[in-house]
Amino acid sequence: MAIERKNLRSQVREELLTRMRSGVVRPGESINEVQLAAELGVSRTPLREALIALESEGQIDSENGKGFRFVPLSAREFEELAPIIVALESLALELTPIDRLREIGAELADMAAGFSADVAEHAVVNTKDDEWHHAMLRACPNERLLEQIESVRAAIHRYESLLVPNEALVQRSAEEHTAIARCLVDGDVTAAKAALAANWTNGTRRLLSEAGISWERLS
Repeated sequence: MAIERKNLRSQVREELLTRMRSGVVRPGESINEVQLAAELGVSRTPLREALIALESEGQIDSENGKGFRFVPLSAREFEELAPIIVALESLALELTPIDRLREIGAELADMAAGFSADVAEHAVVNTKDDEWHHAMLRACPNERLLEQIESVRAAIHRYESLLVPNEALVQRSAEEHTAIARCLVDGDVTAAKAALAANWTNGTRRLLSEAGISWERLS
């Protein structure tokens, strides 16, 4: 498709993500900038800007100064991300003083109640979910652990952006977030960890269901 001469960098970025989601390009495939610029009908400048933006998001990487390639993705990696972030966030809860967890739990319940719609745009759901989890973990004293959690969350979002467009309507999970919050209010960290695991596992399954995509596309 030819790109209109308006906000070229954003349009090029979205077109590349669309190609990745649809399977037109494969994970690990090298990017021929000259050929791609000609296909899109843009100059190398907005294309390069879009590629740099995608690199900062972890969607593509550079090949030792030889250009860019789409980041390889694997079904195994995506499958393993949910239990990893569950383990890390659970540890963060264990390290947080129980009195602070009770206070935060009440706030989280109010935030979850704000997830009123059954469905919403994927970008909105992602933003609200990130805000909710950041609030849950904000009293954890281990900054290095929080950095690791953010790194895993970024990897999860990388897959999500390929599986489901930002404007796609997806299911929300107010009940699951409310369950976690109630456990924290009760000071029951063990139950909160179990509810947290269910939230992440179910979220992954919902995402794949909404995307209507097979594992082979990611392998």
